[in-house]
Amino acid sequence: MNFQQLRFVREAVRRSFNLTEVAAALYATQPGVSRAIKELEDELGVELFVRRGKRLVGLTEPGRALIDVVDRMLTDAQNLRRIADQFSGDDAGGLILATTHTQARYALPPVIKQFKGRYPRVHLGLHQGSPQQIAEMVSKGQADIGISTEALDTFADLLTYPCYIWHHAVIVPTGHPLVDFGMLTLDAIAEYPIVTYDEAFTGRSHIDAAFLRAGLAPDVVLTAIDADVIKTYVEVGLGIGIVASMAYDPARDQSLELLDSRHLFEPNTTRLGVRKGSFLRGYMMEFIRLFAPGLGADDLASLAEPRAA
Repeated sequence: MNFQQLRFVREAVRRSFNLTEVAAALYATQPGVSRAIKELEDELGVELFVRRGKRLVGLTEPGRALIDVVDRMLTDAQNLRRIADQFSGDDAGGLILATTHTQARYALPPVIKQFKGRYPRVHLGLHQGSPQQIAEMVSKGQADIGISTEALDTFADLLTYPCYIWHHAVIVPTGHPLVDFGMLTLDAIAEYPIVTYDEAFTGRSHIDAAFLRAGLAPDVVLTAIDADVIKTYVEVGLGIGIVASMAYDPARDQSLELLDSRHLFEPNTTRLGVRKGSFLRGYMMEFIRLFAPGLGADDLASLAEPRAA
C-alpha cells in the first residue's frame, strides 16, 4: 500500500469515477491509475469499486466504509509534512487562497501586501470561483483557506468563522435623479433598470429578499460576478447598480456616485474557512490574524489544532 494508490482512490471518488480525469489531475496515465487501484484492492482482499466492464461506476460497501479512512490518512500525511516544515523553518512555503472576485479585488490587497512584507518567501496562490467552488476547493484540500460570504458554512467538513460585516449600496451615474432623492426607498430603486450580482454571488440573496418582502419585482437587466463589470454597465447607462459598498472607489469611479442603502438590505457576513483536521503553519495563522483581527484567541486555537475530519 502506498500514498499514490490512496490518492488515486480519493480522486476517483471526487471525479465521479472518471479515470481519464483522475489521470489528468494527478499527472498519471489511465492504465497506471487502473493498475494501482487494482493492486490496492488485491492487497486489501476486497473490491473498493463497482465495475461495469472496465469502467468504475460506484463504490462497493467496503469502498464506502474505507473512503473516509483514506481521506484521513492523506490529510494526516499532509499534516506531517507541514509540522516538519513548521519546525525546520516557518518563513517559506506556499499558501493557496480560494475566494471570490469581490474579496480578491477589494478586501484582500492590503492584507496580502502586509503579509508579503512579513513573509516574502511564502508563495501565494489566489484561486477565484463561486462560493460553492471555493468551499469545494477547501473541502478537497485544493486550497488552504477559503474566503466567501456564501456557502462555506454549509460544508460539514469545514471550520468557518465570521470575519467582517459589509453592506450593499446603490451606484448611479453622476447627476442621476436618485442623487437628490433623499433617503432611498426600494420603491424608488425599482423604478429603474438594475444591474447587480449573479444569484450565487456577493449577498445577492439579501437583495432579492428585500424586494420580495416589499412586494416588488425589480427589472434586473444584467447580472455579473464582477463589481467592475457592473460599474461599467452603469457608466454606459444600462441601469443603476447594486454592489458591495467596498467596491466603490471615489478616486477611480469619478463618473459614479454611491448612495447609502444600508437601511434597505440585510448586512452580509464574510466568512473564512479551513478544512477540519488540517494543520495550519505559523504563517497561515498569521494571514488569518491579518485578515480577521477580530477573531478571539479561542477561535484561533481551534483553527490551529488538527482534529479528526
